[in-house]
Amino acid sequence: MTNTTIEREILIDAPVGIVWATITESDQIGQWFADRVELDLRPGGEGRLTFDNNATAQAVTAAIVVEQADEPRLFSFRWGHPAGDQPVKSNSVLVEFTLSAEAEDRTRLRVAETGLDELDWSDEQKASYAEDHRHGWEIHLGRLHDLLGR
Repeated sequence: MTNTTIEREILIDAPVGIVWATITESDQIGQWFADRVELDLRPGGEGRLTFDNNATAQAVTAAIVVEQADEPRLFSFRWGHPAGDQPVKSNSVLVEFTLSAEAEDRTRLRVAETGLDELDWSDEQKASYAEDHRHGWEIHLGRLHDLLGR
């Protein structure tokens, strides 16, 4: 059985409202996650996350669809679908950011990608995706932690 669990949790020394803005506002997302961001922050809203690969001078763009935007508690979107297709439950994974205040000025942020098991991919493809995204979230959440810890 392939391990498709993709989860990360961090504690950030910033109020929940600041963390919410940093993970949901296009100009803020560009500081820690994607290089260019277009986002309609409403359920059903569409967006694009563009990641530049400086080693190859190529960019990868992921179309996303917002599932939930329950300020300041939950933000989720779908991605990881075949290029050119709209991300829907049957062809994509769900990324969920869950925020909870630990104190007045600290926030616990949990990120999980789910739905990989339901995709019509080989076990090898699922394992590769899961490993790549586990590593990616470690890097990106580290950047977010450093950005808000300043």
